[in-house]
Amino acid sequence: MAAPRSALWRGTLLVLLVGGLIAVLATLGDLDAEEPREPREPSAAAAPAELPGFRSDAWFLPDDELLGFVEVPAGEQPMGSDHATDPLAFDNERWDAGSALGRLEVPAFFIGRYEVTVAQLGAFVAATGAWIDPRALQAPPDHPAAFVSWPDALAYCRWLETTLREWPQTPPALRRALDSGWRLSLPSEAQWERAARGGDGRIYPWGHRPRRDRANYRAGSTTPVGSFECPECPFGLSDMSGNVWELTRSRYQPYPYDESDDRQDPTADALWIMRGGHFGDPERNVRAAVRGGIDPGARRPFVGFRVALARF
Repeated sequence: MAAPRSALWRGTLLVLLVGGLIAVLATLGDLDAEEPREPREPSAAAAPAELPGFRSDAWFLPDDELLGFVEVPAGEQPMGSDHATDPLAFDNERWDAGSALGRLEVPAFFIGRYEVTVAQLGAFVAATGAWIDPRALQAPPDHPAAFVSWPDALAYCRWLETTLREWPQTPPALRRALDSGWRLSLPSEAQWERAARGGDGRIYPWGHRPRRDRANYRAGSTTPVGSFECPECPFGLSDMSGNVWELTRSRYQPYPYDESDDRQDPTADALWIMRGGHFGDPERNVRAAVRGGIDPGARRPFVGFRVALARF
């Protein structure tokens, strides 16, 4: 098994970097060559006194019964893409040599309705004193946080988990999950795809055709989270396509997906899967099956994250 997987890695990694992310680099230029910028003071908007739709007394989490967490039920999930039905599919979306699509059982989990916002990241910085790239706090408070690295995102998740464990007002459903050993982290690649596609293998979160009225893509900047209504999207989630690429806790591996890969040493050198495309991407890169990869230390204006609560 090890030798074929290594060979597949080398081949699909080239596809990932050259094929899957070519639109990102073409749209925004080669940011790896960008010179370091001078630190700037965070915008006052990063820590507003109030923010409509969010709770200022709860670290600017969404103002709803579950603080923005949405339960995704367990179910069989198709993963991958069949080029016969989705001509835009990249080669690294194919399940294996024998089949374009795979199926696996995904246990129930909770996931954030929205991408983590600038205000939420600002609350984390204010509470912990953690260093975050100052550019991450420059956007309006209700926009998705960007310029965050993979370790930055995990640090936010660990802080929020501890905070919710200690807070007496944590909603009962979340409290029960935490008390039974569930953890708050980034979603796995399988969890992300289930949240974005539901169980019917749709190409976009809303269906099989691109729609500019359902997501923020082919645009010049991010928009406030939840700006695009998507009644057809599974589970009532927002911005699963576009706005910012979303980090996952899955290291980049060629399909077929293996959940055990997500339990390997997270400090090991790896590229990490990101999903969903960003505001400047074309239709091809905001499909629900597209797979991007990023170095854990990279911070980019088009990469953010959302949180998940699950039995990892």
